[in-house]
Amino acid sequence: MDKVMSNKSIIALYVIPSLLLIIALIYMPIVLTGYYGLMKWNGVGKMSFIGLQNYTELLHDEMFWNSAKHSFLLAVFSTLSLIVYLLVALVLSAQIRGANTFRKVYLIPMLLSSVAIAQLWLKIFHPTNGILNHMLMSLGIENTPEWLSNPSIVLYAIFIPILWQYAGFYILIYYAALKNVPSSLLEAARIDGASPWRIAISIRVPLIAEVMKVTVVLAVVGSLKYFDLIYVMTGGGPNGSSEVMASYMYIKAFKEYDFGYASAIGFFLLVICLFMTWLIRKATTTKDNIQYS
Repeated sequence: MDKVMSNKSIIALYVIPSLLLIIALIYMPIVLTGYYGLMKWNGVGKMSFIGLQNYTELLHDEMFWNSAKHSFLLAVFSTLSLIVYLLVALVLSAQIRGANTFRKVYLIPMLLSSVAIAQLWLKIFHPTNGILNHMLMSLGIENTPEWLSNPSIVLYAIFIPILWQYAGFYILIYYAALKNVPSSLLEAARIDGASPWRIAISIRVPLIAEVMKVTVVLAVVGSLKYFDLIYVMTGGGPNGSSEVMASYMYIKAFKEYDFGYASAIGFFLLVICLFMTWLIRKATTTKDNIQYS
């Protein structure tokens, strides 16, 4: 094996095909997206070079910044929801009865397609026949809200199915990380008289800090580029009150046929995601990493 791994030709034989795939499927589309952002193009006809005009217009596009605000708001809610997911994972990993069943129940939304989830929640949010308004009316509330038609609440209403959809994913990540914490450390803490809450805060959570950093990055970046469920449920409406950056990019490309401007949005979205990833990693970097064997 050492002889094989010291042969540069064999190393290149293994590395180059995957490297070419990465370049072709990831880096080339990024470069082309940035390039198309310099063009005036309807997606079919001839492209005309307009320089940075699309990018300068983007910086002054009120609709884009409104959609960016919605995307960042979703990122904030997604990050805060990680606390709830962590608490659920802490309970499930505490060897309670039925933990395996609960894990499977929480994972069910991940098994459904976004379109199926959107259709399910459209029925739940229906203003007259929806189960949510029926429950509110049974509690004596007569003027039930129109969840997806009211511009002031539609954005928050649509966050609910999004957070519900990915709850099982993050709970499973936290659960797996918590189960890898050495039982000897937990047993020693119990012998010393530490309460379950103290064990969770002082031992279990610090030992999965690196996993938590990864989930924060996933939650923030995933929220910034989120598209499918929002588009199916509201299409960004009413009047752009639930528009996010990805849905606004889709509208510019496939409804207004301005592929140059849409490419500029896509490239700008990439820059934002990279910056947020760097910022989170910078903010959560510590000199000493907690390790255990």
